[in-house]
Amino acid sequence: MARTRKKIRLIEFKGTTLPVISIALRSLQPDSLATCAADLFGDEAFFDGEAAVLELDPLAEAADDSLPESPDWAAIAALFQRHGLYIIGVSGGSDALRAAAAEAGLPPLTAFRHPARAEALAPLTAGDDIHPDTAAPDLPSEARPESAGEPASGTPPDMLSNMPPDAPPVAQTLIIDRPLRSGQQVYARGGDLVMLAAVNAGAEVIADGSIHIYAPLRGRALAGASGDAGARIFTTRLEAELVSIAGLYRTFEHGIPDGLAGRPAQIRLCHDTVEARDWLDIRALKTD
Repeated sequence: MARTRKKIRLIEFKGTTLPVISIALRSLQPDSLATCAADLFGDEAFFDGEAAVLELDPLAEAADDSLPESPDWAAIAALFQRHGLYIIGVSGGSDALRAAAAEAGLPPLTAFRHPARAEALAPLTAGDDIHPDTAAPDLPSEARPESAGEPASGTPPDMLSNMPPDAPPVAQTLIIDRPLRSGQQVYARGGDLVMLAAVNAGAEVIADGSIHIYAPLRGRALAGASGDAGARIFTTRLEAELVSIAGLYRTFEHGIPDGLAGRPAQIRLCHDTVEARDWLDIRALKTD
């Protein structure tokens, strides 16, 4: 009797959520962008192979000499790749820019457009707008670590079973109680991340919600990875390489100012409606 072979499906599609860095551009001149990137990250590959999208909307404010008639998209992608970022597409901008980028292999990705504008900021220095001596409010209730078996919202398990089928899912909190070494990454998809041990230099923590680190933060922390502008980062000891909220990030290669270095701190995204700009507010955190 002949044996029937099971048909194997050669292609299978699965839904996933991946953290993607959004890069707001105000120039399409590769040389100018390369100089800016070198000032931010030096000559090394600061990132570790993360995917990135070029946000083109800020080009509407750019000077004419920053917009060549035929942008060299390959050169722009290559300069970010030297720093460990792989450009997978573009977002926003004019129809002509999107079409030109698509011809160069960078398709328009409308799914990555969110209210919080992402842009690369200059490194934080002692003269920047920080608040080392202004105490922030006590840790909010969501900053307190929860047991691994309870939902982040605090809803008792017996109540969850009585929720209607169409009730929105309860965001879960991922709790990590071991230190992260250089090269390691943790991603809390769809919720908050609580770290009970150090995030060492070269390590990276990512969350769609807020990040709470009850230990030194020496690596990189990216909160609001899916565009949540209300996400925050809390740490009991700020020694970070990079922090980001909803794609807006700040690097510290020149060191953290004395008023914040090694102290409890919180980072949040703020918006200036007058100047129509976003910035990261980094301030000392009151813990007593």
